[in-house]
Amino acid sequence: MRRLIFQEYMTLDGYAAGLDGGLEFFSSIPEHPDDNLELLEGIDTMLLGAQTYREWVDLWPTERMADHPIAVKLNALRLVVVSTKLQDAPWGSYEPGLVVHDLDAVRALKAEDTGKDIILWGSITLFQSLLRAGLVDEIQLRICPILLGAGKSAFPAGQSPVAMDLLEARPWGAGGVLLRYRPS
Repeated sequence: MRRLIFQEYMTLDGYAAGLDGGLEFFSSIPEHPDDNLELLEGIDTMLLGAQTYREWVDLWPTERMADHPIAVKLNALRLVVVSTKLQDAPWGSYEPGLVVHDLDAVRALKAEDTGKDIILWGSITLFQSLLRAGLVDEIQLRICPILLGAGKSAFPAGQSPVAMDLLEARPWGAGGVLLRYRPS
């Protein structure tokens, strides 16, 4: 069975986005693509929710990102978008994404006999649904050294606790920390 890995950049006080959904805090840590390039060696499928897809389709498969170290690998991934409203998911000049409409389709992706791991970036609402359904195999948090004071959390409020086993904790970038957990 393929693993589903959720990766999120977060602030030190636990926010994945500002109150307005803004991600300006990303600039608080210099970019170090080596970790993600290494991660992408074991990934062949990128899973996105509809909102993250809408944001990323205007960024990653464009000419302005062509020289970005991660863009080449990211754009070569099989793209799967989970949405109840989208009917298609074009990806610039690359292979269009597959649109699926429910978590059963994600279960089927994970159950495929061949293939590498699946990465879920951003897509907080989708992540929360996948976590509740027991479909997330690993959570990677890239903690940026900044405090927002308020914002949007990646973790669902008011849900039953989910115990985690620590897989790795190490410095990352300039003052950041990479934390990897597996739901128990």
